[in-house]
Amino acid sequence: MTPTDSANATATLEDELREARRTISTDSYPMSIGELTNLFREGELVIRPAFQRLFRWEDDQKSLLVESILLGIPLPSIFVAQDATGRWELIDGLQRVSTILQLQGLLDPEQYPPLVLQGTKYLKKLEGRTWDGSPEDALTDAQKLDVKRSKIDVKIIKRESSEETKYDLFQRLNSYGSTLSAQEIRNAVLVAVNPNFVEWIQQLAKRDSFVETTMLTDKDVAAKYDEDLVLRFLWLHRQQDTSTASLRQFQEKLEEQALAMARVHDQERDQLEEVFGRTFDLLAAEGRDRVFRKWDRNKGRFTGGFLNTAYEVLAMGLGYRIANQMDHRSDILDAAKELWGQPDMNTRFATGKATEQRLALMLPKGRQLLAPAAEANDGS
Repeated sequence: MTPTDSANATATLEDELREARRTISTDSYPMSIGELTNLFREGELVIRPAFQRLFRWEDDQKSLLVESILLGIPLPSIFVAQDATGRWELIDGLQRVSTILQLQGLLDPEQYPPLVLQGTKYLKKLEGRTWDGSPEDALTDAQKLDVKRSKIDVKIIKRESSEETKYDLFQRLNSYGSTLSAQEIRNAVLVAVNPNFVEWIQQLAKRDSFVETTMLTDKDVAAKYDEDLVLRFLWLHRQQDTSTASLRQFQEKLEEQALAMARVHDQERDQLEEVFGRTFDLLAAEGRDRVFRKWDRNKGRFTGGFLNTAYEVLAMGLGYRIANQMDHRSDILDAAKELWGQPDMNTRFATGKATEQRLALMLPKGRQLLAPAAEANDGS
């Protein structure tokens, strides 16, 4: 590389840095737990319901946090995003902030009763302690003041920052050891764009015909994989460019599409819900709990559990034809059997390709496979 090339490369990087830095504006502010609690009470610190449902620490984890506070151990920073009205919306630190609020009895008591602490390594006498109650059970006034006066650093993403940047930051923060699934992270940010969109996705995931055909495990449902599949359908059944290049970096593309759909939810909702409903109602009527499983010709039955490949071919293919008002096959189980009889449909294929490579083959395959016999024979 010549000195001129090097200078150009450096200048280009600097240009990218300047542009990227303009997309996010941040501030940092240390505040006491008492101040943070008051912001929540006054509605100036917002925890969206869909995000709050991700609060999943056990009581021993909550007690360890309270122990750290009482011992004066510094707490990690929390991150908030400032909305258009100036309120702070929590985007990272849910477990810590929710524990502090539950300790004080400030969360929904039906879902999160006031916290009863457990004994810890250094504070065994925490066992059975509560915020309020009898003198024998409750923390003392001095201990409560210790909690309220403890400091926590608040990182503020100001309202000038773009939604995409807030989303990206939340993802990065939650990739450093968090156990949240991709869809849980996605939901936590989408609620800031359009909470109605997130609730709608959750409703679609509970539709009887969708549940009956996907037959996901409890573990998958707990990780919101059903909602992930709904989002994939809503995007991919109408994706015109099905090339590998257009689907590369699939998770990022899915997140971009989710944000785009959330922004125009009011305009698209009815049409998308109709296509989704017709697609899965037909799949359930014809294939019930077998349609997304593998057809074993030797055994003469569908075997195993839910398979992405079958979902991508049959659900996306049928949805595409319904959305575009094209005729489609009604013998869904026969189509599923034909799918697994094709030479490129084997276990090694289903597990051995990158997502974008698999989709680039499966999406066109489904649109053709679900075509009526006359159209398929014409090759149209």
